[in-house]
Amino acid sequence: MKVIIDTNALMIPVQFNVDIFEELKRLGYDSFIVPRSVINELNNLEKKLKGKDRTAVKVAISLAKRCDIYEKIGHADDVIVNLADEIAAAVLTNDIGLRKRLEEKDIPVICLRQKNRLERVS
Repeated sequence: MKVIIDTNALMIPVQFNVDIFEELKRLGYDSFIVPRSVINELNNLEKKLKGKDRTAVKVAISLAKRCDIYEKIGHADDVIVNLADEIAAAVLTNDIGLRKRLEEKDIPVICLRQKNRLERVS
């Protein structure tokens, strides 16, 4: 099963010490996708942030390299919604606004629960 990983989800391993790839595998996902727009967003954040947040972004960029990169550009949330709909993929995100948009289109959403595990919520 395919899952698209959002910007904030790639930062979970540093922020919450959760291995997102192991958790996604536990949930049955084996194809990890990151749109180019997410990589671009991470690169922009790296220039702006400092301290632990900057470390989280650097790790996120490194983790994104373990995923299939889809060359879709535009606003990251728009790209994620359209791509998930197009390729029938779930989305890993902690973004409330994005989550609502995905739920409106009946796209499966996975998010962090109890700050220690991932769970499919819709």
